[in-house]
Amino acid sequence: MELSDIHHQLETYQEKIASFGRSLDLEELAIQLAEYQDEMMQPGFWEDNQHAQEIIEASNQAKKIYENYHDLKKENEELKDLYELVAEDEEGEEIKGELEEALTSFSHKIKTYERNLLLSGPHDACDALLEIHPGAGGTESQDWASMLLRMYQRWADQQGFTFSILDYQPGDEAGIKSVSVEVKGYNVYGFLKSEHGVHRLVRISPFDANKRRHTSFASVEVMPEITQETEIEINPDDLRIDVYRSSGAGGQHINKTSSAVRITHLPTNTVVTSQSQRSQFQNRETAMKVLKAKLAHLLEEKNAKELDEIRGEKSEIAWGAQIRSYVFHPYQMVKDHRTNYEEGNSDKVMDGAIDGFIDAYLKNQLGE
Repeated sequence: MELSDIHHQLETYQEKIASFGRSLDLEELAIQLAEYQDEMMQPGFWEDNQHAQEIIEASNQAKKIYENYHDLKKENEELKDLYELVAEDEEGEEIKGELEEALTSFSHKIKTYERNLLLSGPHDACDALLEIHPGAGGTESQDWASMLLRMYQRWADQQGFTFSILDYQPGDEAGIKSVSVEVKGYNVYGFLKSEHGVHRLVRISPFDANKRRHTSFASVEVMPEITQETEIEINPDDLRIDVYRSSGAGGQHINKTSSAVRITHLPTNTVVTSQSQRSQFQNRETAMKVLKAKLAHLLEEKNAKELDEIRGEKSEIAWGAQIRSYVFHPYQMVKDHRTNYEEGNSDKVMDGAIDGFIDAYLKNQLGE
């Protein structure tokens, strides 16, 4: 990279950081942090546990935004100092590689911070519950569902998020019939809500001896996992609890004991499953946690329109309903039909590079 390019990049980052500061209203944010701190120091703060948890969560989020802004500003100044050393020193080439490496890392931090600022929804900071279901098409769609599962797992790993499979139903020949996943990390739901909908694949089928082109569909459902404690009470008579043998890949307990648990909340027909733990008790505990999160969210969203904004409108898993198309043949392209954002390297996307789609969706939601 030429020195002039490095200089331009640093100037661009400095202006971007300045724009962050203008949009944040740092003085107001500092006042807000002080108010949170003052409230947490009050003697009766823990009398209302739910309110206390909400204040602590809000304070932590505001503190993270405030401190990360100043960290970015400081690091940008340090990089400018390093650039001056490289530009003035005749032997600067020796540390130029160090500067370029630091710039690559800093670029990622800038993009992550900018993306976090786009998240302002009431549930954006929550962990996410993600479910994938294949559409019509048997093995083709089941294989496509497993490819999406791998894509999201790779993305989560790259972001440093925790990715845990709660329930896994393998396909008859390949792929999966359904999968339920918990993804944990800061702003996970805010990122993954862009993935809710039908995903379409066009490729030469590896299962077709005649090598014909096939179109497959799979739906992705994303829900926020409400983390704060709620006063929700569940009547045991409203539950149907089934136990069965785990069917996914796992340890020695798999397929030998009925450790997997499926809980159906009859009044709302909400179904949750868990087979990731070793014991039936642990799986029941995990499933109840997911059920409470789903029911709490349903009760909070009494208005049908508000509920649709979070869950998305259910639609048929078929042609014309897709939010995104992944084309492997006769050319490579992945295109989001809501934002028109596209990537020409489908292999890269399937390896977890979906940040561009997430950013485009968030900006589109804000009308940018």
